[in-house]
Amino acid sequence: QVRLVESGGGLVQAGGSLKLSCAASGNIFEKFAMGWFRQAPGKPREFVAHITSAFRTNYADFVKGRFTISRDNAESTVHLDMNSLRPEDTAVYYCNVGSSTRSGTHWYDGWGHGTQVTVSS
Repeated sequence: QVRLVESGGGLVQAGGSLKLSCAASGNIFEKFAMGWFRQAPGKPREFVAHITSAFRTNYADFVKGRFTISRDNAESTVHLDMNSLRPEDTAVYYCNVGSSTRSGTHWYDGWGHGTQVTVSS
């Protein structure tokens, strides 16, 4: 089974930066896309960014120019560098594993504990 462990969250003032990391178990990391999602209190989970096995990236409009997703296959990790953080970025951030299909990326039907990011005004 897939095991994903997020880390790197914390409390930061508006305009600050954080780097999130996600460690994936198993020996098939290189074959799959990896993505970041977030969920704020009272709101649905939303897509943030993802990176394919070919290192192609995609971002939600609200983070473009501020966040950067990257992966290190040798370390089986995916990262999210977050800059110019805003209070509205406050949420629990989750990573996930996905497989690309003709109809889009299908994400693993399971979520870990995530890592809390809190941005103060």
